[in-house]
Amino acid sequence: MLTLIVTPAALMAIENMRQWRVDRLAAFRTWNRVQSCRLMTAQGFTLFETAIGPCAIAWGERGVVAVQLPEANANATRMRIRKRCPDAHEASSPPEVQRAIDGIVALLRGEASDLSAVVLDMEKVGTFERRLYEILRTIPVGETLTYGEMAARLGEGDARDVGQAMGHNPFPIIVPCHRVVAAGGKTGGFSAPAASTPSCACWRSRACTRRGRSLTSIAREVREFTPA
Repeated sequence: MLTLIVTPAALMAIENMRQWRVDRLAAFRTWNRVQSCRLMTAQGFTLFETAIGPCAIAWGERGVVAVQLPEANANATRMRIRKRCPDAHEASSPPEVQRAIDGIVALLRGEASDLSAVVLDMEKVGTFERRLYEILRTIPVGETLTYGEMAARLGEGDARDVGQAMGHNPFPIIVPCHRVVAAGGKTGGFSAPAASTPSCACWRSRACTRRGRSLTSIAREVREFTPA
């Protein structure tokens, strides 16, 4: 009878190989998300005012392509949406896009607003991200899930994968990444689209500071967060 002896060096080699595979998978997912962001195509975009500053939205034939959160001013917001959607031209929003804008404005004004019916163009979104965003859109206004709970619902990946995918959410507010919180109910840990805007936590804090309001104050108005 043969006895298999696994040396510490062999165990270390196996662990290194496992970590290499994990890192390669993470790198591929990151590359895929960046490419998706770069390949956004849209027909038009428009800016609109909200309670937290000037936002922008871009659309194409299949629906909304991107939402841009506030920058320092309207011109900076316009530059960001143009960078993300270089083929889009500034134009008046069609009726279905205007309804999405009205919903976003109402939500950020502190009113209950259901954006789950807004049609999104996810052609350039990866399979993992698409599934995640679809689940995110089922979270009701005023309720939250943790990163771990989102991973459990997906049935793949972990809290870190969920956070990274939400960090490349092209449709902030419509796809409510702000309804996912860290363990213990704390906000943060996710970001807005890569190379686009600061983290969601940063833009909220910046918007509140610019208007002399606390994060807890605006959170209660928007009815989207559970104050820590």
